[in-house]
Amino acid sequence: MRLRTVDSFTDKPFSGNPAAVVMLDQTPSDDWMAAVARETNLSDTGFVIRERLPDADFRLRWFTQGAVEVDLCGHATLAAAHCLLEDGVAGPIRFATRSGVLTVGRRADGSLAMDFPAWPPAEIEPPAGIADTLGTAVEWSGRSGNNFLLALVADERAVRKLNPDIAGIAGLPAEVVIVTAAADPEQPFDFVSRVFAPNVGIDEDPVTGSAHTVLGPFWADRLGQRSLVGLQASERSGLVGVELRDDRVIVSGRAVTIVDGVLRSTDDVSSVSA
Repeated sequence: MRLRTVDSFTDKPFSGNPAAVVMLDQTPSDDWMAAVARETNLSDTGFVIRERLPDADFRLRWFTQGAVEVDLCGHATLAAAHCLLEDGVAGPIRFATRSGVLTVGRRADGSLAMDFPAWPPAEIEPPAGIADTLGTAVEWSGRSGNNFLLALVADERAVRKLNPDIAGIAGLPAEVVIVTAAADPEQPFDFVSRVFAPNVGIDEDPVTGSAHTVLGPFWADRLGQRSLVGLQASERSGLVGVELRDDRVIVSGRAVTIVDGVLRSTDDVSSVSA
């Protein structure tokens, strides 16, 4: 089986968010996919399965390095589409996923645009202890329908300097915690963010496409713009384009293949401990 590592939301090797992509002719067991995801030890591994489907070209599933299957992973979707287009598959590509059919197409500038459901956050009271957990004051907090918690902080510097208590984040009532602020005025992007998800096995995710289904609607409403660019300010930072279209958000970025190899394994993982 072919196994590639792709850096997503970047056009420079060794930056952005790395995802593993496995191409399959049939659906393996969930345990096998979880074992492969643990083995790649990247934040997410995407499994592209060639399958006859009425409204899609491929099935796509995502597992984290913590062996958790997730409902949506933007950077592994970008990586999967990048691999298929690199192999000569004609776009746009339609993936059947746990979040419905997701379509990815190549734009004239070479970037890839992914059509995702939008998850605007609804304002909530800041969860108890969140300021101490993050180490900075929270000016606004909201929860999205996909159980992402959004925390607005004072400015770009506060986001970049975060050194949160990861155990404390795991205790917050959310699957994923997004910390965000408006970009400094001189920056070529509109907002910054960082994403923490210890409850799905990822302490900090480098660049998170799914988080921008929450960030896009939030900042579009706050800034009065339908099209924006966000910087996820992790150590492997990356730029993410977002464009609001009714109840959908187009999340866009670039990708580069880093490793192209062969996965040798059987589907028998009965001896592998969870």
